[in-house]
Amino acid sequence: MAEREAIYNMPDLLNMMVDTGAADLHVRVGIPPAYRHKGVLKRVQGPACVPEDVESLVKSIASDENIQQIRTKGGADFGFAFGDKARFRVSAFRERGNMALVLRQIPNALLTLEQIGLNPETVMKLLHTPRGMILVTGPTGSGKSTTLASMINIINETDDSCHLITIEDPIEFYHPHKKAITTQREVHVDVPSFSEALRRALRQDPEVILVGELRDLETIEMAVSAAETGHLVFGTLHTTGAAKTVDRIVNAFPMQQQETIRIQLSTVLQAVISQILVKRADGKGRKAIHDIMINTPSIAALIRDNKTFRIPSDQQTGSKYGMVTLDDGLYKAFCEGIVSREDCQTKSADYQGMLQKLKEYDEQQALQIQSQPGAGKPPLRPPPPKH
Repeated sequence: MAEREAIYNMPDLLNMMVDTGAADLHVRVGIPPAYRHKGVLKRVQGPACVPEDVESLVKSIASDENIQQIRTKGGADFGFAFGDKARFRVSAFRERGNMALVLRQIPNALLTLEQIGLNPETVMKLLHTPRGMILVTGPTGSGKSTTLASMINIINETDDSCHLITIEDPIEFYHPHKKAITTQREVHVDVPSFSEALRRALRQDPEVILVGELRDLETIEMAVSAAETGHLVFGTLHTTGAAKTVDRIVNAFPMQQQETIRIQLSTVLQAVISQILVKRADGKGRKAIHDIMINTPSIAALIRDNKTFRIPSDQQTGSKYGMVTLDDGLYKAFCEGIVSREDCQTKSADYQGMLQKLKEYDEQQALQIQSQPGAGKPPLRPPPPKH
């Protein structure tokens, strides 16, 4: 039997992603390649992939070391540039005995704070903070990396006295030297671990350090220590909401250390910016909804006293500092017609509270309709036709 020709090639698939603005590409045995566009997975037109197709696509972008990792450890994560069009973050792995692939597109163009949906005045104040910790949190695929990259780019473009170090796995956005000097270290390529990179970073004269993921106790400890010793530290966590983020960090420590870390966090934590992506009601992409906590003296006291459950209440009354809760952001987007009622309910942090808000909204709408001239009167009927 003649050898089957490859149906799909990686440059065509990557061009398709760039041209359509697709966020992710999935390649599996048994189905055609699928891409995520505006939150929906769509399959390309063509036959299902066989094992040889997927293996060929993996080998076209993976190094020999990556291939070895897939075979011995079951998977490999890496990044690569597609010319000057885009960068891609890749997870290649084995499933059911076959190779598989997921690519995430990282656009070359960085977004402005306005495009992300953040208040520039609030964020610029944070970016000019000389020391402390700023956390950007949210579920996988919520745009954390894009938000962080945009913030780092602002510092890079405006601060000529800054040495900026990023520690990532893998490097996603490239930050060339602008006004600042940039150092970008990739875990497993330039340095063995996040904690080791952080330890070395403190001896490299940085003003700003970005930690791609606060994934273990040692890394969290070192990041907090770096923020205490006069550095501005950015980090990410897979949490939704400011209060849950504080709890996640505290709970990573043994019980006997939790009071100490609460005191440290109350002094070094500058802000938590949590975000989710919600489908737009008009079908034109997705909208970022933010939960923002700024560390005021009142918030610091709540963190120190282990009363994080009261943080959302302070956020609601702290709008003058730039604070907002996730649910307030969702409700505002619903009232503006940007997100659907269903998403407003299902994505909310307090489901019952959101139901009550929507009930009050419906009642207000009904009152407005009744107060309009002619409301409540039977509709006028057209005159009967003349014969």
